[in-house]
Amino acid sequence: MTMELRARFTEEMKASMKAGDSARTSAIRMIIAKSKDADIAARPGPPLDDTALVGVLRGMVKSRRESVEMYRQGNRPELAEKEEAEIAVIETFLPQQMDDAAMKAAVDAAVAETGAASIKDMGKVMGVLKAKYAAELDMAKAGPLVKAALGG
Repeated sequence: MTMELRARFTEEMKASMKAGDSARTSAIRMIIAKSKDADIAARPGPPLDDTALVGVLRGMVKSRRESVEMYRQGNRPELAEKEEAEIAVIETFLPQQMDDAAMKAAVDAAVAETGAASIKDMGKVMGVLKAKYAAELDMAKAGPLVKAALGG
């Protein structure tokens, strides 16, 4: 269980504080607080590992994207911009996402590996994808690709 992300959070926060970048410092403090909340929620088990923290970060990005949409609809561009700035900071800690071609190749490989023949096997394929590519694959985008690959 590695804790590389937590060390990066601390290092990046120190660097942003020295640089006087208050917006970035604030966003990183929020990330650290959220990771501590997730650790507390995981008790009595051990603190979250990097893979689980990536999931927490993805959740933070998702909720902020939803907020941006609502702020834009509510004609509050300044709030939307603040959320987008936070998304940019959070994404610096996320692994690089697969491009569409790599995602399609991963889906095809998972379909072949599971021997999936119909849409009923979608759960098996998604399970393999999550096990192998959880960090760099957006499961929300993978779902429709799996469905298409299985003729659904």
